Amino acid sequence: MARLTETLFDGRFGDLHGPWAEFFCRDVFRYRDGLSPAERSELAYERLRVINEGIDGVEDMVASTDRLVSLHEWLGVVDGTLTTLATIHYNLFLGSLLRLDPHRTVDREPFVRLRRYGTVLITELGYGNNAAELETTAAYQPDTGTFVLHTPSSGAQKFMPNTGPAGGSKSGLVAARLIVRGQDCGVFLFLVPLRDEHGPLPGIRVRLLSETPGSAVDHAITSFDRVVLPRTALLAGDHGDLTAEGAFRSTIGSRRRRFLRSIERVTTGKLCLSAAALGGARAGLTVAVRYAHRRHTFAPASRSAVPVFAYRCHQTRLLGAVARAYAATFLLREAIRAAGAKAGPAGEEVLVAAAKGWITWQARDIVTECRERCGAQGLLSANRIVDLITPIESTITAEGDNLVIWTKAAADMLTGRGYTPPAAPAARSGPLTDRALLLDLLVRHELHCLHHARGRLNLPSTDPMDRWNHVVNPALALVDAYATRRAAQAFLAAAESIADDATRQVLERLFRLFVLQRLAPHTGQLLADGHLTAEAVRDLAPAVDRLGAALAPHALALVAAFAVPDALLQAPIATEDYAAAYDDPAGPWQSGPAG
Repeated sequence: MARLTETLFDGRFGDLHGPWAEFFCRDVFRYRDGLSPAERSELAYERLRVINEGIDGVEDMVASTDRLVSLHEWLGVVDGTLTTLATIHYNLFLGSLLRLDPHRTVDREPFVRLRRYGTVLITELGYGNNAAELETTAAYQPDTGTFVLHTPSSGAQKFMPNTGPAGGSKSGLVAARLIVRGQDCGVFLFLVPLRDEHGPLPGIRVRLLSETPGSAVDHAITSFDRVVLPRTALLAGDHGDLTAEGAFRSTIGSRRRRFLRSIERVTTGKLCLSAAALGGARAGLTVAVRYAHRRHTFAPASRSAVPVFAYRCHQTRLLGAVARAYAATFLLREAIRAAGAKAGPAGEEVLVAAAKGWITWQARDIVTECRERCGAQGLLSANRIVDLITPIESTITAEGDNLVIWTKAAADMLTGRGYTPPAAPAARSGPLTDRALLLDLLVRHELHCLHHARGRLNLPSTDPMDRWNHVVNPALALVDAYATRRAAQAFLAAAESIADDATRQVLERLFRLFVLQRLAPHTGQLLADGHLTAEAVRDLAPAVDRLGAALAPHALALVAAFAVPDALLQAPIATEDYAAAYDDPAGPWQSGPAG
């Protein structure tokens, strides 16, 4: 199924993805059992240094969305802690530093060579999604040309940056409110040395947080006690400056917009985290589908055993998860293209936000399904699946909690910012095997969500909060419908691009399975609105079963197309003779039959 691999990876497996898949087969990235959290944390930093040495042109990679996202797609298979460290250092820290320091006033070499690790301190204990209201201050001192960085309250402590002792010397980009001549100029990023080999630097207080199960990132609470910074610490990019006389000026009038300009890398971060979650989900599916073909159980009215995958209930669940993984992969590719092309006013922001929530939520559901289908074996870390769950949970929260960024995307879509509703399709009838009909039904559902949400928005209310609460849940349904429709369109376009008939037919069946399972919860509304017949609704579940039966012989090939090497997967239950991993060389069976 080489054609499927090339289709999944947008024709760039050989030059963009294959090298990472091979790179992560090295011994340093192999699964290690029995490590303490501190040991796992140090190992993750060590692995990051190995990656850094293997990158040809770190700054070029950071500036290339394709390259950076492809790295994360494979990191998600290897180590969740390592994924977090990489996305912070490369995307948030270095990516922001390169953009906000266009004149290269900062020596980048220690960070590019990873002699110093870069982290980012934005969120405060009292401020999460309302980050433009942060309390930490950086007051300019005109007589010395310096800033004084200070944490004024308990709520202003920086929450959860990886500023702990693991990894050695660190610097951070600290979001702080710039105060010039008593004037609040808004929140900017400041480059702050945080710790050296001896510990936190003077004026910097770091307290480790409690452990995060399944993750070994050295998260901490961090605060500043009148830390003096040089003038070059202010990273204002091209949208803010201090004159020689010490006056602030900016090309952007809004303080909120200044802050959003400073943290633009979170958009790329959403793509990176989506890729990492998706890479983990595809690895989990590779393990679960292989195991389902090798784990045998009883067969009704028979003395012979059959693979658990022979049961239709196992097939439709795992194949449905495979279909969602394919759809999520095609949606990720679409979002990467939109981000690179700057799809228009806020267009890429809406798509990337919708895709991030949709992909990471799907990845969690996929891995949960895989864990359950592997039974007790799925609970063992050595089989990898259970260790994918916490990292994927992290992607759901990081770079904007999914529910929060979907709420923002919903508001943009309702006001027409970055979203053009699809045209209502012409009336069409046909069987549930009709690809065009299935896409039309997704469009119908999206338009229903849009009209319902806008109708709720127009309900009379004197309280803005009450007015928004009327609409928020229907609006979130709109974001989900939009992401699903975009994923389906990308899926079908990918299937139709394949010249080989047999491969294209398999992918088209997988597309139908994806759409039917996504439409199932909405058939009542589609029936009520006259877009589905009662006969079609009754046939939906049987149609899913028929597709499961048709796709079952191709299941192993479909996950093989994910191209996860065995040396990277390292899961005993994904191998031909998984029981050999549990053999006991001193077991009584080794000496042959008794007496």
